[in-house]
Amino acid sequence: MIRILLDCDTGIDDSVALLYLLARRDVDIVGIASTAGNVPVDVATANNLSWLQLCGRADIPVHVGSAAPLVAELMTAEDTHGPLGVGYADLPTATMSPSGTDAADAWIDASLAYPGELIGLVTGPLTSLATAIRRDPAVPGRLARLVVMGGAFHVHGNTTPTSEWNIAVDPEAGAEVFDAFSTAGVRPPIICPLDLTESVAMTPDHVVRLAAAAGSEPVECPDPADETGLRSVADNVVIRHLVDALRFYFEFHHAHDEGYIAHLHDPFAAMVALAPEIVETVPARVDVELDGRLTRGMTVADERAMTGEPNARIATATDVEAVFDDLIETIGAFARGRVE
Repeated sequence: MIRILLDCDTGIDDSVALLYLLARRDVDIVGIASTAGNVPVDVATANNLSWLQLCGRADIPVHVGSAAPLVAELMTAEDTHGPLGVGYADLPTATMSPSGTDAADAWIDASLAYPGELIGLVTGPLTSLATAIRRDPAVPGRLARLVVMGGAFHVHGNTTPTSEWNIAVDPEAGAEVFDAFSTAGVRPPIICPLDLTESVAMTPDHVVRLAAAAGSEPVECPDPADETGLRSVADNVVIRHLVDALRFYFEFHHAHDEGYIAHLHDPFAAMVALAPEIVETVPARVDVELDGRLTRGMTVADERAMTGEPNARIATATDVEAVFDDLIETIGAFARGRVE
């Protein structure tokens, strides 16, 4: 089994990433760390618990992280992900409760329980992992691999002209985590930046294929001409909630002149966490600008070793068609038969 700890600020694409991991029978999700970002930490926690209950996985512990970044005031993205972070989806209220172990200690405990085996995946701000490393600086050395969705190196940011959302929410955490992986003998994390993740763009045709793979009826195809907020009537409960979430995401991107698409940053990072061979990478020394008036939160990649040895590998290329084939087949098979 592939043992993984997922650290997320559960919005729409985090939700798809979680479903993908749940659908993989060879994956043991040892815990989910809820981190404030797309939504406040209590909302992210509620979303994680609801998805787990919906999917019959009450056995996976959900850990609550800090309500705020290390230094900055929290900013959230309900305009992108909806008031509760899952678009138009109306997830069932979970009867499960979160773990009494906080998100930072969950990182420490999992790395101690599975030294050299645990894969860490962060699809939100790096607050919880940075806090864990503050408490136990040996955490990075116990991980088999760390994959981070974040940063923008040779493209514009999506939060400021120079910064990507996950890093912009907590730049200090990003800087501390990347610095912690500068230690000799620690395997550099793989960073999945906007440069690559924005090419993983879901379209309505992908939604049609996903519904068909799940055997969901009727097969719905979201369209920009649809009434805003149109709700799914799919008989498959997983597909219904996914279509409602993704429709909001389509509408957001369409309203910002990016097309009627949905950037699936986080599911792609989840795939990389399980199979790093699906990406090409370049080594770099990565740091985060903390003081610039216009550049705070900017990720800087030194690919020429001008400032030190590499502390990360930046994902630069992938087979996007193969990514969607895997995503659709995996989640579709998982959702098949879940009729409500």
